[in-house]
Amino acid sequence: MTEIKKNLSESKTARWLALAIVSFTMLCGYYLADVMAPLKGLLEKELLWSSTEYGFFTSAYGWFNVFLMMLILGGIILDKMGVRFTGVMATSIMVAGAAIKFWAISTHSLDGALLLGMKAQVVVAALGYATFGVGVEIAGITVSKIIVKWFKGKEMALAMGLEMATARIGTTLALSTSVPIAKMFGSVSTPILFTLVMLCIGLIAFIVYTFMDKKLDASNAAQNEGKKVEDEESFQLSDILLIIKNKGWWFIAILCVLFYSAVFPFLKYASDLMVQKFGIEEEVAGIIPGMLPFGTMILTPFFGNLYDRKGKGATIMIIGAVLLIIVHSLYSIPFLNHWLIAVALIILLGIGFSLVPSAMWPSVPKIIPEKQLGTAYALIFWVQNWGLMGVPALIGWVLDKYCVTGSKVVDGVTVLSYNYTLPMIIFTGLGLLALMFAFLLKAEDKKKGYGLELPNIKK
Repeated sequence: MTEIKKNLSESKTARWLALAIVSFTMLCGYYLADVMAPLKGLLEKELLWSSTEYGFFTSAYGWFNVFLMMLILGGIILDKMGVRFTGVMATSIMVAGAAIKFWAISTHSLDGALLLGMKAQVVVAALGYATFGVGVEIAGITVSKIIVKWFKGKEMALAMGLEMATARIGTTLALSTSVPIAKMFGSVSTPILFTLVMLCIGLIAFIVYTFMDKKLDASNAAQNEGKKVEDEESFQLSDILLIIKNKGWWFIAILCVLFYSAVFPFLKYASDLMVQKFGIEEEVAGIIPGMLPFGTMILTPFFGNLYDRKGKGATIMIIGAVLLIIVHSLYSIPFLNHWLIAVALIILLGIGFSLVPSAMWPSVPKIIPEKQLGTAYALIFWVQNWGLMGVPALIGWVLDKYCVTGSKVVDGVTVLSYNYTLPMIIFTGLGLLALMFAFLLKAEDKKKGYGLELPNIKK
């Protein structure tokens, strides 16, 4: 009987296995999120897309999350219905969005058609990507709440760091394998089909996790038998007001949107940057930005473990923002165009990209009560999606409007050449703003005593 009443999360094997399963699902999601990033040049050659159309497509990721507030709705569903229902729903939406995106890129039935004054193929692919964006963002907040559920008071920042590291294996695979796969099979749509199959496997993996989650709830119920405890999933709509009145939450949300807007949209254009500025061959250009998530696989868990044991969460975020500024400002200097410089800066960006998320996401449960966490994460992701939607479109527009330097014929097709100095200055500005809000967060923590500078592991 004693064994039955033991909380399942106390088992290291159980909680790390649960983490591994949901992290794999996110790996599959991140693969599709970035699979088109290295294909910009091929899209221009094979499908005759412009940079503006590519930016329009890339910005679609946040359409439904931002304007229809699907992400906030997802957070409320998460706090009301729990992680099992929400996770299966989210991963199913990911699969549906990926299928629409693949169909749009692979079919010829849209050739020559216009929709909303733009190529129908671009618009339909964007709608698929927007649908996928709803699923992957809701899956992300669901997995964050799952980690809090299993690791609160334990190795929470390390667990979040390992989840992010695993998910970014998907980004690394996307950036480094998309062009080779497309060229091997002679079609820009093949990498998307590959990721669609992976997403189906990821959905199956999450369904397997739901059985573990059910056992965890049963062990919690057995342990709390005879005790009066508050329902963990209880949530009221009025709690949204409590969240948005919290100044600390706002500082994290704004830091998040600024920081991620200077990283993820950069990765969408990084392969093209390597070709245009550093003269790297298109077939291997994705390998260099692909090193960024590879580095974070090691460093994010390392810094997360450091936060768990030593604290200094707000300080870690400040250092990460400083590195972001250094990297983008150096990328903006025209004469720094040797490929070794590109590699060195990506490695440095990887360190910065490991520092901020490793401390930012585990800090949210220190500011927000657990019953509101799903919605709090959802609202942060909603704010973040404004940046993930707007910045790629802005960069695409800026490239076409101000950065065209000429044209050249590649494989019989005329493609434009670009100067990336102005886009990198924009990314540098975002980094400077992120640093300002990191300092404001640290000041708020000192004032309110959230414990962001204290270790996560309770002794």
